[in-house]
Amino acid sequence: MKNIEALILDWAGTVVDYGSIAPTRIFVEAFKKGFDFDISLEEARAPMGLGKWDHINTLLNTLTIAQRWQQQFGRLPSQQDVDHIYQTFMPLQQDKVAERAAPIEGVLAVINKLQADNVKIGSCSGYPKPVMDVLVPAAQAHGYQPDCVVASDECVAGSRPGPWMALENVQRLGISKVANCVKVDDSVHGITEGLNAGMWTVGIAVTGNAIGLSEQEWQACDADKQALLTREAYQQLSSAGAHFVIDSLADIVPVLNEIEARLARGERP
Repeated sequence: MKNIEALILDWAGTVVDYGSIAPTRIFVEAFKKGFDFDISLEEARAPMGLGKWDHINTLLNTLTIAQRWQQQFGRLPSQQDVDHIYQTFMPLQQDKVAERAAPIEGVLAVINKLQADNVKIGSCSGYPKPVMDVLVPAAQAHGYQPDCVVASDECVAGSRPGPWMALENVQRLGISKVANCVKVDDSVHGITEGLNAGMWTVGIAVTGNAIGLSEQEWQACDADKQALLTREAYQQLSSAGAHFVIDSLADIVPVLNEIEARLARGERP
């Protein structure tokens, strides 16, 4: 790679945690434990990619959830409710995140090759720093060690869908041109983050939040079901503006070769 300087990678669903399972199920548990209030896994997935406080706030302000909340408690959700669920979420997530810290099959080999070719590996996540402080060493034990890690609560200006975490990677890694960076993410908000930062964006369809199945659940689907889910995931990420969509980060090398060629021709994201 003569032009691409860095990949800025999401974590759950992109590098680790096939299906982005860990955060989703913990949201359901946090609502139940904090208020004995039920949300579905599908509802919990909808704002994925946002910082976790913002994620909870978005859920509580979703019309159907807010209506159920008012029916159950006789009032609409408040910011204090968001805070309480977030405080419930944090220790639950810290306890569970390391369990799904192993890299997705084929991903580590690609990352190691890129680092050997002097492409820097940045990273950012919807997880706040206390959760990343658990996840990062757990992933390192499995062989994954990015050159930079930025958590959702480390930027004063905010997190996704704004560009701030991606641009903080640019600063810490010493990147010369933002257009020489590729943002890779499995969520709509993560793709928007990369677009807002002025980067090439690559959506991850099969291993990430867009399908939201564990590897075992995915393998249990028949070919027709897999094809349908894949088409829907590609459409979701393409509609979000992703320049490219692939099944897994393990499949990214041909895309990087195309971006490299386009940069050599003077094209920009």
